[in-house]
Amino acid sequence: MSDHADIGRKRQRDIYIAGVAGHVPAVPVAWSKLEEAAQAAMSPEAWAYVAGGAGRESTMAANRAAFERWRIVPRVLRDVEQRDLSIELFGQKLPSPLLLCPIGVLEMAHREADLAVAKAAAALRVPYIFSNQASVPMETCAAAMGDAPRWFQLYWSRSNELVASFVKRAEGCGCSAIVLTLDTTMLGWRPRDLDLGALPFMRGQGIAQYTSDPVFRAQLAQPADTGGAPKPPFTLQTIATALEQKANFPGGLLKNLGSGDPRAAVQRFMTTYSRPSLQWDELKFLRQHTKLPILLKGVLHPADAKKAVELGIDGLVVSNHGGRQIDGAIASLDALPAVAEIVNGKIPVLFDSGVRGGADVFKALALGATAVCLGRPYVYGLAVAGQRGVEEVIGNVLAEFDLTLGLAGCTSRREVTRRALQITA
Repeated sequence: MSDHADIGRKRQRDIYIAGVAGHVPAVPVAWSKLEEAAQAAMSPEAWAYVAGGAGRESTMAANRAAFERWRIVPRVLRDVEQRDLSIELFGQKLPSPLLLCPIGVLEMAHREADLAVAKAAAALRVPYIFSNQASVPMETCAAAMGDAPRWFQLYWSRSNELVASFVKRAEGCGCSAIVLTLDTTMLGWRPRDLDLGALPFMRGQGIAQYTSDPVFRAQLAQPADTGGAPKPPFTLQTIATALEQKANFPGGLLKNLGSGDPRAAVQRFMTTYSRPSLQWDELKFLRQHTKLPILLKGVLHPADAKKAVELGIDGLVVSNHGGRQIDGAIASLDALPAVAEIVNGKIPVLFDSGVRGGADVFKALALGATAVCLGRPYVYGLAVAGQRGVEEVIGNVLAEFDLTLGLAGCTSRREVTRRALQITA
């Protein structure tokens, strides 16, 4: 499926032909059914972490409401028999304007985690942005992808030495861009997780990039500054958590039974994960340590976009982290036009948050996005059917985008402009 030409009609055809023999897709096509199937496949803690948002989740609702306000106005009697979904991004031709968002702790959704996503992305030639909070080291995922495109998402930790090490590793395993996420210098207030008292990192989940890093491993010998955080009371659950930490550390449970490294790794991660004091002038450090394109993720204000262009940043990702960080934040789609206008084509402007299907991809492109990143939907596919589930979700989104493109009277990304949309009250 690496060739996305006419993917919409081909995908429909394949599903309907399989239906003649009584076979249905591995994952539901309808969004509501996909959500239900994913929730049924995941533990309560996993579902809360993946599906939840900040506060009352009003930002998540705003993301969807923004998409609903914009309506597509089709043009007819145009020759749309041949459609070209391809784009060029940082000198690389991609078969479609779709990428996969970095999403952490995928082991909560499926045992194969990031590796299943990497294989699915490679099969469809959709760039995968490796998560800083991955469950599988970036090198392992890269090895499974061959020459397929991949990027790396970076959280700027309190250790600049660790930041430099992550970037060096990303370059070494063939990543072609660094996506610095700026909207998660602290974890947002997430009631679903808090009600369960569950944070996966405390169990050693989602920290594989750290435990596979030589700089981080060397730091384990140094006592972590816990900032006076209380120790958890000693209970059976405390013991179970300690065993989980050992099982999730490289080598597995049996090898780590007598080792203090797993607990030290969790403590070190919790104290070094991110840096709220990060400022604009410190981006020079990142530029000094990589020649790869640098994108800033989490930009919603046009003044920040303007500053990024002035500083020579290579790209932006308009995102509110899928509504997971600030309750009551502006919808990403509402922020997109102003950011795209001030950037004025000088650098690529990518988009995420609230994307649920191919029509959403069309709308984001029409409002100024260069490319669009898909998040929760592929995780739900992963939870339901592993690698195959991810492939089917990606295939469905691309198919709907292709059909929407043609039915709207367009034959390529270049023809998708604001004129194709109308805003409702």
